[in-house]
Amino acid sequence: MTPELAQRLQDQGLDPLAVESLVKAALAEDGETDVTSEPIFDPEQVSTADFAARAEGVAAGLLVAEVVFDVLMGGEARLERRVRDGDRIGKGDVLLTVTAPTVQLLRAERVALNFMTHLSGIASQTARWVEAIEGTGARVRDSRKTLPGLRGLQKWAVRCGGGVNHRMSLEDAALVKDNHVAAAGGVTAAYEAIRARYPELHIQVEVDTLEQLEEALTAGATDILLDNMSDMMMAEAVRLTAGRAKLEASGGLSLDRARDAAATGVDYLAVGGLTHSATALDIGLDFRTAAGT
Repeated sequence: MTPELAQRLQDQGLDPLAVESLVKAALAEDGETDVTSEPIFDPEQVSTADFAARAEGVAAGLLVAEVVFDVLMGGEARLERRVRDGDRIGKGDVLLTVTAPTVQLLRAERVALNFMTHLSGIASQTARWVEAIEGTGARVRDSRKTLPGLRGLQKWAVRCGGGVNHRMSLEDAALVKDNHVAAAGGVTAAYEAIRARYPELHIQVEVDTLEQLEEALTAGATDILLDNMSDMMMAEAVRLTAGRAKLEASGGLSLDRARDAAATGVDYLAVGGLTHSATALDIGLDFRTAAGT
């Protein structure tokens, strides 16, 4: 990978080595020989093609597509970016133009599209949630409900769509959930056990009743997740908390309900569906020219 491309990945909060490893694994899944393209095209033939949107949305994954071409053919591919990751795109918009040996271009096509359509789907879904709650002061936040190996990229796509990230891993921050509370014997016991071991660690506590909320606040929690509460109950939770902690709504949320939930005064909406259920954005590759060299 070129130093310039590695730096651009780092600037986006992505690990260049991890992205390169994912791309290599994806390319390896397609084997070493393209038995369709190689018999048809001269290895010296060069083509130009456009990655174009077939639907409206938010672009994400173009940078990963660049890594695909870099890993597969290095400097042999000439790429022209038409939009940036995070840009809103319309049906028919050209996102990326590539000129490369035809066989290699066809070999890279599906891998590049798999990353682009999936990540753009996440960014587009996130943007719909962000738009739904605009002006309320709340923000949309993701979860760890990600595909194995793709967490870094999926959470990046959430950022491209205007959302914010929850913890990346189990060691970044503590999240006391119902099973922890049940096993520990209560919210206070669970919270204090973590605080004793990790005095400086950020701790979020999940509660599903106003009584548990009061217990969490008394224990010192400054980040509380309101699990499956009605809008009326969340509004009361905001009143009781009175700014002593950040509050996050979770469970039972839908895009139709998003604005009402955000209007209760919570700080975040937790939306696991941003990553585990986003529909891929339709993007295709259209060949323009093919010329021998």
